[in-house]
Amino acid sequence: MKKNIIEEKSFGFALLVIQLYQKLIKEKEYVLSKQLLKSATSIGANIQEAQAAQSKKDFISKMSISSKEARESLYWIRLLEASKLIAYDYNQLKLEASEIIKILTAIVKSSRHNS
Repeated sequence: MKKNIIEEKSFGFALLVIQLYQKLIKEKEYVLSKQLLKSATSIGANIQEAQAAQSKKDFISKMSISSKEARESLYWIRLLEASKLIAYDYNQLKLEASEIIKILTAIVKSSRHNS
């Protein structure tokens, strides 16, 4: 079975965010952490839905939603980092989110071009 890089990256990213979420709620930060958790886990969920798309248009829509969720996740990560609510190295999360955004953007663009 061929590896699906975007599925693996989005799953790994979600796991990293879950770890950060656990640290944030220990520090009683519930609002931003929940926003990040929702958007970060939604990336992979929409990618999974795209794999069962009913049409090319449906596939592009789900992958576009994943891209938007990745961008939202990067926003929450940057906001958490800037707010300095907890001591945490956000660099890996920012890098992963940026890579996911690039991959999803390329998938959406090529899918639109090929349809």
